[in-house]
Amino acid sequence: MGIALQVIEIAVASIPEDLRRARVARVNLTVGKLSAVVSESLRFCFEVASRETPVEGAELVIEEVDVVARCNACGHQWTIEEPAFSCPHCNSGDITLISGRELDIRSIEIEDETNDTTDAEQPDRGRGRSL
Repeated sequence: MGIALQVIEIAVASIPEDLRRARVARVNLTVGKLSAVVSESLRFCFEVASRETPVEGAELVIEEVDVVARCNACGHQWTIEEPAFSCPHCNSGDITLISGRELDIRSIEIEDETNDTTDAEQPDRGRGRSL
């Protein structure tokens, strides 16, 4: 529930003050498979917690990011699909995780009174905002 509340708080804060009747139409998230976030649970909590807020009824789009690793011994890069964390090329356990731990808001789409949708990119060099 805590993550859903943070997403809602950030989404509400992204609504420009001059759009008094605006509401959030969509929130786009990037969630790594190692982030310990269960997408369906997050969707449920988001729906419940957003009631009676400008985020109520917004679509929550979750893009799951694979776990990608790089071997520090041989440089091989691959997508990890099993719980074995060793290089399939040289069997070294000296690896670096490149992706899979993300939890970022990529963008927030806002509808104003005229039902025009605008995309409110979050700061952080356009990469989204981490939670």
